[in-house]
Amino acid sequence: MIRLTGLRARGYHGVLEREQAEGQTFLVDLELELAEAVLDTAARTDDVAETVNYAEVADIALGILTGEPARLIETVAVRIADAVLATQPRVSRVQVTLHKPEAPIPADFADVAVVVNRERG
Repeated sequence: MIRLTGLRARGYHGVLEREQAEGQTFLVDLELELAEAVLDTAARTDDVAETVNYAEVADIALGILTGEPARLIETVAVRIADAVLATQPRVSRVQVTLHKPEAPIPADFADVAVVVNRERG
């Protein structure tokens, strides 16, 4: 498994007009499951071409976070998960946790997050 945590970007997602106009910080955590054979081959050859390039995965997630606005963070998380599976054939399953720490909630809170799991069909 490869984990990429705390990837941070400014996005314009949210139900409120203010959220889409002003934007806010979002964080995303990704867990990428790879077959043991993929991990073993990558370790044996010490070649990034034999595994998942997590810089490419980060670029995918950042492009979606900073791209077309969505009203729901569920929508954004699904977009990221689907894009990772569509572009990374060695990933058999992806878990995306999208955090919205600046959500417009009139209470003291640490985080709001949605978790999406997708696996190759």
